[in-house]
Amino acid sequence: MTAVIHPDIRPRINSVASDDLNAAERERIHAKSALFAPPEARLADGRRDLVGLSREELATLMTEIGEKPFRAKQLWHWIYHQGATDFSAMTTIAKPMQAKLAEHFVVSRPTTATEQTSVDETRKFLFRFRDGQEAETVYIPDRREDRGAVCISSQVGCTLSCTFCHTGTQKLVRNLGPAEIVGQFMAARDSYGEWPSPSADMPRYLSTIVLMGMGEPLYNYENVAKAMRIIMDGEGIALSRRRITLSTSGVVPMMDRCGDELGINLAISLHAVTNELRDQIVPLNRKYPIEELIAACRRYPAASNSRRITFEYIMLRGVNDSEADARELVRLIRDLPAKVNLIPFNPWPGSDFQPSTRQQLAKFANIVMDAGFASPIRTPRGQDILAACGQLKTESERQRRSATPEA
Repeated sequence: MTAVIHPDIRPRINSVASDDLNAAERERIHAKSALFAPPEARLADGRRDLVGLSREELATLMTEIGEKPFRAKQLWHWIYHQGATDFSAMTTIAKPMQAKLAEHFVVSRPTTATEQTSVDETRKFLFRFRDGQEAETVYIPDRREDRGAVCISSQVGCTLSCTFCHTGTQKLVRNLGPAEIVGQFMAARDSYGEWPSPSADMPRYLSTIVLMGMGEPLYNYENVAKAMRIIMDGEGIALSRRRITLSTSGVVPMMDRCGDELGINLAISLHAVTNELRDQIVPLNRKYPIEELIAACRRYPAASNSRRITFEYIMLRGVNDSEADARELVRLIRDLPAKVNLIPFNPWPGSDFQPSTRQQLAKFANIVMDAGFASPIRTPRGQDILAACGQLKTESERQRRSATPEA
């Protein structure tokens, strides 16, 4: 398979040309997302999990048990700032109230089924959720400073089936709920003992979040957005929107909404510069072709010279790594505040692709850099524990009870 640079003359629906069509497409995505909804965050004994609830929802629950809404502020502090999971540890709450809370609620984490640390100190968690489903989360420490990124999953499995991605070989089982998404970060913090939340002038070891784990986050937007609002709340975990990056393969109708409502950083899993090739290796391109994707990037409100859009590009030998591909990539992003992450392909069992040679990687990177774009070649991390980019996949897959259409 080789990349060929030529105009794509096939007729395509321009979903960004019409606001009405874009809105209709968002409604279709939401409807399909509902088919993969997570289970209610409640234990078998009826107690409700407080993790993943908004401030307003917490206040409503307090009212329902006959307490004043201000209790929600107390709980928020203990859950998201202090990291407490036991009501008896919440020392500003009287003991009778602690017992009452324990009767009605829990503050939980996903169960850590396995935890592996790579020779390069990358740490991978396999988290098991209340219904037995599992997803992987990876912490990637910075090589130079005492900080790093938590790579969070948004779905159990994935619906996109990108041909170079190990995760894409695991069919979508369901979306993750806000408690399960926030819980991944909180459980990773438990592992490193980073509670209470560091103040703004203090260094954080778990300093950034990248929504680059299992799943397509924009196909689970409502749950992802709720989780990120909790994480960004200044009185809790208090992670800045500048420290959160959402990676999408190009769900164009939801990119606008994400930019308007969350304003977090954007990363695009591009991986090809022609519709012909991208249709093959990133099948989502058949719905939202490159022209529409780039147009949505131009509209993204959080993009600026200080907050550039990241274009992720897996380097596949003889497929998308030619000098012609590099020049076309430069043409595509020429008027965008952008940088390019060149990612050597990480082999996984059963894959037919090969990583680009070092020489070809260097040629490609130089063309992009000479055009004025930063183009670092990402050093693979956690390969020995299958924690590198594109390698995440849970071992114990559980299929959907009934066949449902892809999102």
